[in-house]
Amino acid sequence: MSPLPFHLVTLTHPTWGAALACAKHLPEDALPELRLDLFPEAHPEALVAALGGRCLVTCRRQSEGGRWPDADDAGRVAHLLRTLKARPAWVDLEWELPVPASLQAARPDVQVLRSVHVAPGVFDLERRLAALPDGDAFKWVGWAGRLGDSGRLRPALAWAREHGIAFSAFLMGPKGLVSRALQRAWGGAFTYAAPDDGPAAAPGQLPLATLRAWRCEHLHRGHGLCGVIGDPVLHSRGPAFHNPRFQQAGKDLVYIPLLCGDADEAVEALEALGILGLSITAPLKLSLPQALGLKGPLNTLWRRASGQPWRGANTDAEALGQSLSKLAPGPVLLLGGGGVGRTSREVLEAAGRPVLQVSRQAPTTSATVAAFAPVGVVQATSLGMAPEDPPPFPDLLQATLPSARWALEWIYKEDTAFVTWARKAGLDLVSGAALFEAQAEGQSRRFIEGCGGPS
Repeated sequence: MSPLPFHLVTLTHPTWGAALACAKHLPEDALPELRLDLFPEAHPEALVAALGGRCLVTCRRQSEGGRWPDADDAGRVAHLLRTLKARPAWVDLEWELPVPASLQAARPDVQVLRSVHVAPGVFDLERRLAALPDGDAFKWVGWAGRLGDSGRLRPALAWAREHGIAFSAFLMGPKGLVSRALQRAWGGAFTYAAPDDGPAAAPGQLPLATLRAWRCEHLHRGHGLCGVIGDPVLHSRGPAFHNPRFQQAGKDLVYIPLLCGDADEAVEALEALGILGLSITAPLKLSLPQALGLKGPLNTLWRRASGQPWRGANTDAEALGQSLSKLAPGPVLLLGGGGVGRTSREVLEAAGRPVLQVSRQAPTTSATVAAFAPVGVVQATSLGMAPEDPPPFPDLLQATLPSARWALEWIYKEDTAFVTWARKAGLDLVSGAALFEAQAEGQSRRFIEGCGGPS
């Protein structure tokens, strides 16, 4: 019998050659999932034989995210069973199907993973666990409509672990990412990963390298959850910044992206997921603190344990203040009117710098900017998040050139249109990446000192 490892890596490559090369380089704690529906022209037995039998064989229906026509379910199962001559380690059989005689005869050399994909909004875990079909491991897959939905899986996963059942339950979609990352901590026996050199098989599936970097296999029930919340956040550098620091400090915390753009939904998720620390980004820097009874804008929240009061800070303001101390004094043109713009204005005014703030709701003219003669320009709009974004207020930027000496941008993607403009103009530049490092350092310190551990 072959034990089921924690990482199941779906071979999603465009060619079988690429998939086979990936599978052969996977370590022992990562089992390739061979999706027969992704390689329909190949002989299934030959595919398993090429893998030496070390795989989980699946053939997924179109209604469950696969490519095999739903109308040909008998043909799909027959195709799956053709792999038995090559003795795969595991075969994925849908929850409701009886175990075919040929598969039963191949056991225990071939083990059976029972799987079910439920419709959005369905959470029938208790009923499923109360009436398990014949199988050696079990997988339940739903869909995350709200960020806190993943919290509904925790009791079932904990129960399965306590009863020695090899069970995994997770939610698809970007808001279900947390259920994949915290699968082990919540009691799950395994999780699915995308290959590092291939696309995800389903929305929210994380690359194997990401799961390893976050040490998801080693998380336990005592680990606390931190993350960056907002929309968008899946691009965030936060996990790569904070997780190594947590690990170096010996702190039982993990930091992941938490996609959510609504304050009420976010508050619900804080308790449903037991979140202890948050980096807040747009559009929640004002609304989420206010929903918690805190004065914003804030970009950092932390608490010792669930149910305890939240503490807040604005490390964006700290980072901006540090940068300003090294820049030429004088008037500043501030572009943007959101939470970051508000923070920027407060810091600039506290430093005694005259501010002309411009936004779509509060426009101005090039003549006004030229007369103001700004020494610095702060870019606090969202333009730059997408590669094709233009520079903000290009006519106003042009009007700053006779007087401007420096530029600062909050967007931490490289080579935005604003950065290109500032470099071309020969201005001293404080990049978004530099601001990110400075503010994230302050966040990490608060998370490590204030989340989890003794009160």
